[in-house]
Amino acid sequence: MHYTQLYWFTVEFGLCKQGDGVKAYGAGLLSSYGELVHALSDEPERREFDPQAASVEPYQDQNYQSVYFVSDSFADAKEKLRTYVAGIKRPFSVRFDPYTCSIEVLDNPLKIRGGLECVKDELKVLTDALNVLA
Repeated sequence: MHYTQLYWFTVEFGLCKQGDGVKAYGAGLLSSYGELVHALSDEPERREFDPQAASVEPYQDQNYQSVYFVSDSFADAKEKLRTYVAGIKRPFSVRFDPYTCSIEVLDNPLKIRGGLECVKDELKVLTDALNVLA
């Protein structure tokens, strides 16, 4: 599995369906008029976005892409990526810390307890808000 390819074919050169057409969401496409015109033409091959396939597809960084992956929607691409990543076996767990905008490796009980405390605090805030509305 190659994370660089997933990044390349989503964040940089991602396409998604919208109505009867295809729209670009990748930054590389949105910042390059020539590549955008090429991507939306009939010249390159378009494949349905599949993270497993995209992770092993070679990419081109000297010329326009010969292959682009198209998602049903931006939300569909996010969901497929999340599902794919959730299936990756790794010897550790991570959590996103929204206060520091960082990823924390949960590699000891103290960090895990800290994460649980954050969840507990957030759950209390949400429960209180729901009770106010009820």
